[in-house]
Amino acid sequence: MNIAVLIPCYNEEHSITQVVGDFRAALPDALIYVYDNNSRDRTVELARAAGAIVRHEPLQGKGNVVRRMFSDIEADIYVMVDGDATYHAASAPAMIARLVEENLDMVVGSRLHSEETGAFRAGHQLGNHLLTGFVARLFGDRVKDMLSGYRVFSRRFVKSFPAMSTGFETETELVVHALSLSMPVAEMETPYFARPEGSVSKLNTYRDGWRILLTILKLLKRERPLALFGSICATLAALAAVLAGPIIVTFMETGLVPRFPTAILATGIMILAFLSLTAGIILDTVTHGRRETKRLHYLSYKAPGG
Repeated sequence: MNIAVLIPCYNEEHSITQVVGDFRAALPDALIYVYDNNSRDRTVELARAAGAIVRHEPLQGKGNVVRRMFSDIEADIYVMVDGDATYHAASAPAMIARLVEENLDMVVGSRLHSEETGAFRAGHQLGNHLLTGFVARLFGDRVKDMLSGYRVFSRRFVKSFPAMSTGFETETELVVHALSLSMPVAEMETPYFARPEGSVSKLNTYRDGWRILLTILKLLKRERPLALFGSICATLAALAAVLAGPIIVTFMETGLVPRFPTAILATGIMILAFLSLTAGIILDTVTHGRRETKRLHYLSYKAPGG
């Protein structure tokens, strides 16, 4: 099988040589691609010196880089890893073996049991736990470390993935894509290390956490519109019932409607509730057809062990 190692990079001169070297040792027959995302340091020079194939993506953001990598590279197996030397290259052969032997489409390298001090910052760990839990409740509880940057993919996953995000929310999009199509996926515990001295994380806990949360809501609208608009319908209907309840009681007792503006408001809110439900039903039908098309495209590629 042709194996491609994909490394998105932005200002990783302190670690890129180690990352390329480690993966060359772990996967000697693989082609290693470093996609530079407008680095202002010596990342490109050092990656090329280490033996990687260096390419460039001018649109800033990890999601843009992932979209370009998945579009450009042809392979049977794809290994995607961050260029910060925090992931365990020696785990890659075992992850690939599991993908092939079990005919999986994605294997995630889980960082949740890392024991190295300072490897997984408390803020990042909490945010990862909250966001992963939110996705699990909405789309399915099959991945525990949703934001891991270390993954192995099948060709049929990569070529059916509709990459839309631009930044760090791309990991969320990858997981929801797998869950929405009920793809076979797995997680493997892998060692996780602290960044080398001088290397700085590009992830902003609050800004990127907020963007990931918004992405989850967008994916909910896109993949499960009936659940979203049904919830809006239920909320509006409950509010309308609360407003209309006393008016209905008064009308039953006296035959009068003393608070006419409130009655109009309750009626308007109930109309909005049913409009939301109607929108959800229509969008759910569209989503079902789109999912069938994605599934057929996904099935046009053979399984990793096929």
